[in-house]
Parts: sequence; C-alpha cells; structure tokens
Amino acid sequence: MIPTRESLLSRLKDWNDGDSWRDFFQTYWKFIYAVAIRSGLTEDEAQEVVQETIINISKQMPDFKYDRSQGSFKGWLVQLTRWRVNDQFRKRLREKNVRSHDTRHEEILPSLKAPDPSTDAICDEEWQRNLVESAILKVRAQIRPKQFQMFDLYVIKQWPIQKITATMGVNFAQVYLAKYRVTALIKKEISKQERRF
Repeated sequence: MIPTRESLLSRLKDWNDGDSWRDFFQTYWKFIYAVAIRSGLTEDEAQEVVQETIINISKQMPDFKYDRSQGSFKGWLVQLTRWRVNDQFRKRLREKNVRSHDTRHEEILPSLKAPDPSTDAICDEEWQRNLVESAILKVRAQIRPKQFQMFDLYVIKQWPIQKITATMGVNFAQVYLAKYRVTALIKKEISKQERRF
C-alpha cells in the first residue's frame, strides 16, 4: 500500500485551492479511468466514472479525516472507483430494462459478482502505471526539451542510438547522459509520489 500525504488531503478541503485539486486530478484521473475500462466499461462510461468519483471525493472532503488505522488512501480510492463502476453497470441494466430474474444480467453486471481476485491485481498494476506516467510528466516539465527528447527516443520509443545521434545531431555520450539523468529524476519523482500519495 502506498501511503498518502495528509497535507494534500487537508488542502483539498478548500474548494478554492485550484492547484491542489489540479494536482490531485492529474495524479489520479488516469488510474480511475484505466480501472473502469479494464472492468469492462465503454470509454464514455469510464469518463463518467472519473467524473463521478472526483465529485464524490470533493463532496466528502469538507468532513474528511484521514485515519491510517481505517485503511490506506489507495484502498479508499479503489473502493470509491469500484462503486462508481458498479453504478455504471446498474445504469446499463436500467437502460436495457432487464428484470433481476433475467439470466442476461450475468453478462451485463460482471463487477457485481463475487470479487474477482484479478481486480486487485488490475488496480495495483494501474496504480503503478499511473505513478510512472505522472512522474514522467512532472520530470518532462522540469528539464530541457532536448534532454527529454533524447530520453524519450532512447528509453521509451527504443530507437537505436545511431538513429538518435543522426536525427538529433548529438553524440553517444549525450544520449547516455540524458538517459541516466532523466531516469534518476523519474525514480526520485516516483519515490516522492509514493510518499505523498
């Protein structure tokens, strides 16, 4: 479980703290969306899950008191997301006007069945992916574009180093140095986010 930094949660109590809400949203929306998509929702339904989850969180923030003994922030966010996913499956049922004794509900409501052990694995996988993507975005904003471009081409897009040096007009050492520095910054940012969230 990744602990959350209580200070961000306490800042979210202030509806007018746009920076904290933006930081919170940018950190978590992809996680919520990915869990919704991997649960079997459509893109529109997943977008609605993101919106409803964030709205639900914002409504709870004025009275929210973080108590680690009650569980982790991650666990709370996962549960809120699952509830919103289930809401979307219920909405499908209503829209299709399926009666509860109809056997078709089995294929329409997969998340309302007994919890699937793979759901936790999906949430953990998406949580880690979200941390890495968020860290990369933050680091990208902090460094020179050319440094990030070398890193991106070499590490993420996995271009051959000869192609990078020819395309960007740099030498091997510059590419390796960019890889080393940017990777170190990303690891540092991931560590920072793990402590924070």
